[in-house]
Amino acid sequence: MTNKLHVKTGDKVMIISGRDKGKKGKVLEVSPKEAKVIVEGLNMVTKHVKPRKMGQQGGIIKVESAIYACKVMPVCPKCGNATRIGHVIKDDKKFRVCKHANCGEQF
Repeated sequence: MTNKLHVKTGDKVMIISGRDKGKKGKVLEVSPKEAKVIVEGLNMVTKHVKPRKMGQQGGIIKVESAIYACKVMPVCPKCGNATRIGHVIKDDKKFRVCKHANCGEQF
């Protein structure tokens, strides 16, 4: 059984809890099975990398880590606020819309 998430790859999202609360970034990867997303430049962790090939550099690097999808909210491209997602069907196509009053922007 696959889980549907409210965010897609390429969406701009805002973190709503945790140490990066209030920061915005773009979704790089979505994992519906784990209900997690990877956001560009946020939830950074240090990773120890061992050189695998001859001449390859090892050391400590910073990489983005996965975060639960329930801890992010999509950002409306029109009003710029974090918003819940509504759905509208027009011409047999389903669109996501902003739930803020006086906005209703499709994205």
